[in-house]
Amino acid sequence: MGLFERYLSVWVALCIVAGIALGHLVPGLFQAIAAAEVAKVNLPVAVLIWLMIVPMLLKIDLGALGQVKEHWRGVGVTLFINWAVKPFSMALLGTLFIGNLFAPLLPQDQISSYIAGLILLAAAPCTAMVFVWSNLCEGEPHYTLSQVALNDIIMVFAFAPLVGLLLGVASITVPWDTLLLSVLLYIVIPVVGAQLWRRSLLASGGEAALKRRLDLIQPVSLVALLTTLVLLFGFQGEQILAQPLVILLLAVPILIQVYFNAGLAYWLSRRFGVAWCVAAPAALIGASNFFELAVAAAISLFGLGSGAALATVVGVLVEVPVMLSVVRIVKATKPWYEGRSHA
Repeated sequence: MGLFERYLSVWVALCIVAGIALGHLVPGLFQAIAAAEVAKVNLPVAVLIWLMIVPMLLKIDLGALGQVKEHWRGVGVTLFINWAVKPFSMALLGTLFIGNLFAPLLPQDQISSYIAGLILLAAAPCTAMVFVWSNLCEGEPHYTLSQVALNDIIMVFAFAPLVGLLLGVASITVPWDTLLLSVLLYIVIPVVGAQLWRRSLLASGGEAALKRRLDLIQPVSLVALLTTLVLLFGFQGEQILAQPLVILLLAVPILIQVYFNAGLAYWLSRRFGVAWCVAAPAALIGASNFFELAVAAAISLFGLGSGAALATVVGVLVEVPVMLSVVRIVKATKPWYEGRSHA
């Protein structure tokens, strides 16, 4: 794990401070950025989102889908968790905690937006950081690659209908035109564009050319992520200062759903006789979120200063320490897992 990934939560915390401070010092700048919209899509943030996710998608080999059959049980478990459990469990947890238990402590006009942000966070399976988590827990690389490639394809078709369904269940008005535009901008075009670029690089210089280009653009991706977070917290500064408990309260359902989905995926893998080297990354893929997409969709649907955008950013804040703890848990339980699975 590189320096950025290892200390991601630290950088996010610094972005919180920087964003809040800049929001107070130069409010006119943030207002100008917020006004740069076309069809409810903020153009500066859209550029930043592309810079964030295209390098990650460039790593994905959709040709790996042919390897799915070699690990079909592990793939089945993860697909079940990612698409049939995680989004719905988050909608339930968000409604329970944010809509009810914590409601008296939160701004009443943002509660539905917070829940929407949590749903957006859970509806997009992670496609990038899971490679780091899988490597740390010595996961089967072909399974990880094929699972991520399959999730990318499913997201193209399932993200908008799933989010629309869950936002409707949570009694939140769904702006379908903006949601579909977000899917086009932040899933379809980046996935297709990244694959065409990947093929071009491989055709011209092989894996070495692809690696050189990734090494070149990866820092740009990281800077774009941090810049986006500064913008988000610049717009959220007043609310955060007025309600410092908001971040902590939003983290509660996120933490519960991560451990619940990781544990369920791990347990189901064991029940179905999946090898530990597949079960470990299955638990991690089942629990982690594609927070870059969630942030982009939340901004497009609800705006830069919305509770939904803030909720997705809280997901970024807790992602690394929580997923590292899951890595430790699955590695520590390997003897137990293998002992029972072969009994």
